[in-house]
Amino acid sequence: MVSRQHDGFERRRGGGPRLVERAIRLLLLLVVVLLPVLPRPSAAQSEARVRVRENFRREPQGLVLGRMEPGARFEVLETDGGWSRVGVEGWMWTASLQTTTREGFALVVSVEGGENLRAEPSGTILGRLEEGVLLEELGSRPGWTRVRRVGWIWTASLETLAAAASATASSSSSSSSGPAGGAGPSASVAAARPAVFLGLAAGSALLVAPGGDTLARAVEDLDVQVIAREGGWARVRMEGWTWAPDAPTPVASAEVQEITPAMLTAEGGERHLGRGVRWTVQFISLERAEAVRTDFFEGEPFLLARHGGPDGPFVYIAVPPDRLSEVEGLTPLERITVTGRIRSVSSALTGTPIIDLLDIRRGSGG
Repeated sequence: MVSRQHDGFERRRGGGPRLVERAIRLLLLLVVVLLPVLPRPSAAQSEARVRVRENFRREPQGLVLGRMEPGARFEVLETDGGWSRVGVEGWMWTASLQTTTREGFALVVSVEGGENLRAEPSGTILGRLEEGVLLEELGSRPGWTRVRRVGWIWTASLETLAAAASATASSSSSSSSGPAGGAGPSASVAAARPAVFLGLAAGSALLVAPGGDTLARAVEDLDVQVIAREGGWARVRMEGWTWAPDAPTPVASAEVQEITPAMLTAEGGERHLGRGVRWTVQFISLERAEAVRTDFFEGEPFLLARHGGPDGPFVYIAVPPDRLSEVEGLTPLERITVTGRIRSVSSALTGTPIIDLLDIRRGSGG
């Protein structure tokens, strides 16, 4: 009798773990069933579209990977200062791509002149990527490949989709609840309306007034904001940048350090950035930076020279606009002494050190 009671007790106690196991399985089943309907973060909070045609770069102020068209949408991954890191996805014609293993990517744009990136096969053009751009592969269908690339875009050229939807809803709500008596929308309601943009073709004239003198001409297609209309005329606003650096800080004699180009290009040379140097160099030529020289702004003048003489290493000396007249009369192979601040220890294109010119003296004297 005692033995049977003991056995029964053991059986009842052994049922406890089985009940717990069944409860855990049921809970996991509920999680799997309910997971697809649980609330998720809104994709609109991290999506944006391009307001104007804009460069798509490898890094801020870096190599241009392509250009994105107005209206193109993509995911914003992070924002750093005036730049946004974005993930661009779309479809490209497979014949314009080749396989690769470089830098962990699967594909590279192989056609000369680059290739269009589309929202869908044969669909809307989102932008155009340059030849040589590396890409991730996301999928494919006959003749087309879906690709992705992460890069950087100037934040001011973007409009978040959540903000655009909010502005549209606010404008619609305010317009439908205007003041009694049928009065028109207030100034605050008008200000809430989405901005209207007008596309200008390359060569279009911008006038000081309707029928007035030409103020400027568009050198390429661009979008401008319409702020007023008068008959067939539109008053527009556009934004841009012009080179206007602050006056460089003079380098006192005590600040000038014995730093050679070899010290800059050696390991750890970055610690010298911004320091003052005085070099005697042999002038070779006055150049203008092409777009591919990303350490300069396009068209920036700079001196190509050799540090110490004809057998020394090459150096670049960036020339500010107010000192251009001082260097335009230099003779090739002339020796000059320059004072400047170190801008780059190794330029992206050639690995050559760059300094910003602060003072120049003809001859090799100190």
